[in-house]
Formats: sequence, structure tokens, C-alpha cells
Amino acid sequence: MGFKPTGLHHRNLPLVLLQARERVLSYFRPILNANGITEQQWRIVRLLYEARSLEPREIVEACRISSPSMSGVLARMEELGLVKRRRLDHDQRRVRVALTPRARAMAARMAPQIEATYRRIEQQVGAQFSGRLQLALDQLLAALPEYEPGGTHAEGAPASEEDDAQVGVFDVA
Repeated sequence: MGFKPTGLHHRNLPLVLLQARERVLSYFRPILNANGITEQQWRIVRLLYEARSLEPREIVEACRISSPSMSGVLARMEELGLVKRRRLDHDQRRVRVALTPRARAMAARMAPQIEATYRRIEQQVGAQFSGRLQLALDQLLAALPEYEPGGTHAEGAPASEEDDAQVGVFDVA
């Protein structure tokens, strides 16, 4: 089989990011499975463990779960006794979601295992690389707005000197 030019010259970034996500999650799945919680549920528990209570739309945005899926996930979590929903006094159409004491206790029990897993990953890839990766991902999210069809984007705009400085963010020292 010979090489067939496709016109695609860049590496498949969404696929590589997905592969990296799956590899990282493979370290956390045993903890989630042992606690009877799904990845989506854990994202919500982790967020609410730190944020206390949020509206569903805020959870959708932070956890990257679609609105239609969110309503089902929250309903299941409520049935499992992990979250409680409370209507806002000043606007009965709006709801805030918070963890139940049971879910808070579960998150507190899981926290040492989660942190140990992060340390294990850092030992394998190096703490400096892990820090640079986190920084690079934060910079990517800050620099690349979510694509909106029909919106204005600076496609093909020349890179700035600041952009050039970021090229070596993963260079091994």
C-alpha cells in the first residue's frame, strides 16, 4: 500500500486529545467503579464538592455535558441520593443543585485515592511536564474561543511573538 495524499497535513488533534483523555481516565476508572459512580457523575460531584451549589446550566458548561443528558444524569443522581435540587426563592423557574451529605462523604473518602492517582501519574510523566501540560491546556482554552459557525475568527492570522514563545512549552529540559 502506497502513501495517498489526502490534503490533510495536520495531526488529528481532537483524536490525540481524546486518546490522551482515555489514557488518563484509565487510571481513575477503578476508583470510580469501586465507588459505583460514572465518569459524568464524578465530574458533577467533583465540581459541586468545590463549588457547593450551582444551577444546571452552570454544571453543563463546566462539565461539558449536554443539556439533554444533564437532566437525566441529575435525575439518576437524585435517585441515588447524591444530589438535591432546590428552587430559588426569588425565581421558582430556577434551580440550584448541591451534593447531599452522602455524596460529600463519598467525595471526601475518594479524595485521597484521587490525589494518590495524580501523584502516580506525575511520577510517570514528571511533575514539571505535568505542570507544563496543565498550563498549555489552560492557555489553549484561553486562546481558542469555542467555535461558532458564522462567527468571526482570525483564521490565517500571523502568529504573534507571544505565540512563538509558547512553542517550546513541552520541550524537554
